Amino acid sequence: MKLTPVILPVKMRSQSSALQIRLRSVRYINFAKWFRGKRERLWWVAGGGAALTLTLLSCSNFESGRTILAPPSIPGAEFVGSESCDTCHEKITRDFRTATHARLKAPGDNAKNMGCESCHGPGSLHVKSGGAARTIINPNKSPATCFQCHTEVRAAFELPHHHPVLEGKVSCSDCHNVHKGDAIKGGGTNTLQKVKGGGMGILSQNETCYQCHAAQRGPFVFEHEALREGCVSCHSPHGSVNQRLLTQRNATLCLKCHFQQQTVDGRLYIGDSDHSTRLVQGTCWSAGCHEAVHGSQVNGHFRY
Repeated sequence: MKLTPVILPVKMRSQSSALQIRLRSVRYINFAKWFRGKRERLWWVAGGGAALTLTLLSCSNFESGRTILAPPSIPGAEFVGSESCDTCHEKITRDFRTATHARLKAPGDNAKNMGCESCHGPGSLHVKSGGAARTIINPNKSPATCFQCHTEVRAAFELPHHHPVLEGKVSCSDCHNVHKGDAIKGGGTNTLQKVKGGGMGILSQNETCYQCHAAQRGPFVFEHEALREGCVSCHSPHGSVNQRLLTQRNATLCLKCHFQQQTVDGRLYIGDSDHSTRLVQGTCWSAGCHEAVHGSQVNGHFRY
């Protein structure tokens, strides 16, 4: 039996369309009311889900997704393994197991015992020649080997203000232990470490900086407490867009610590002193107020 479509009159069709529009409007209004009531919770759920996803991806990349970099190459040389280095560099190879760099890994049979050659390149020519010059890579003479892994540090040295590593006046090993212990001199437990200029000493992290910046060592009668937290609380050691390798610009750096709740409108109090007119005169150390930022022998407000 063939069904004949029913054609509604024009008036009934218009009423049906109006009813559908009204139903859609009601549904939208109900959804909007529901969403407004749940909006904060939904944002928390969405944000938490995104954070969890990023965390899981990051954790998985520590092992399975980590980029494995190729070691330096030397024309005509082959990898011989760290045991060959032990013949002449016994003390270095013995202590290297304690070094931060010893944690680097390159899975597979082809990478067994190639710890030294990860930074110095294949050593067959160096071994055959009995240690001749220019048969092995010496990172102390060029930081390019370090930059193969530490790409973010390479970028920092391109900033306007940086330690003169690229200029060859400072070496990475002046501040970092490559072959023994913590990679940062003075980091972790204090042990005997090589001091720039010769000799050994027990260094704290600050004293690593004091090897060159002796004037900031003190002791001071009035010491800036920031020194106890470390030079890096104010300075970025590799490079910065700010002068003197500062992490923040001008008074913004000082206000990271020297800030308090303000109770008087239009005034900026630091301690018991109103600084409203002083900050516009320059930085805290260049406006004639606190020139001796590391410490002073004569004044508790860090003046010379």
